[in-house]
Parts: sequence; structure tokens; C-alpha cells
Amino acid sequence: MIVCLCHRVSDRDIHRVIGEGVTNFELLQDLTRVASNCGNCLDCAQMIFEEACAARGCGEKHVHAAGLTATAAP
Repeated sequence: MIVCLCHRVSDRDIHRVIGEGVTNFELLQDLTRVASNCGNCLDCAQMIFEEACAARGCGEKHVHAAGLTATAAP
């Protein structure tokens, strides 16, 4: 499924990047440009990111606050 229409980023792209070791949403944005243009996909992209990280046991806890994602210690 396409998550970000502006940059044609799919849920598969997000899963692939997480599989390559990315565990930080901002780094995901830097690499894929997801949710970096109009922002309409931000919630969906974050949800997919969180689910993929949880499924892979990324080992970090990601905290959402006012549309921002920060990484906190487990």
C-alpha cells in the first residue's frame, strides 16, 4: 500500500528500511522522505513504523508527542 503519495513510499519500503536496522522515525524520514512534504501521511507512517518495530523487536520505545517522534530508553 502506498503510504506517502508525495514521495511514493509504501508500507513495504518502511518495513524494508526497518529491516536494514533503522529504529528511529526521523532517520526513516531522512532515508525515504515519508511524511516530509504535505504531512497527510504522518499518522499512517508512524503507525506502520511502530507496528513494524514492535514486530521486529527493535529494542527501543518510540514516544509520540504533538506529531513528533522521540526515542526513549526502554
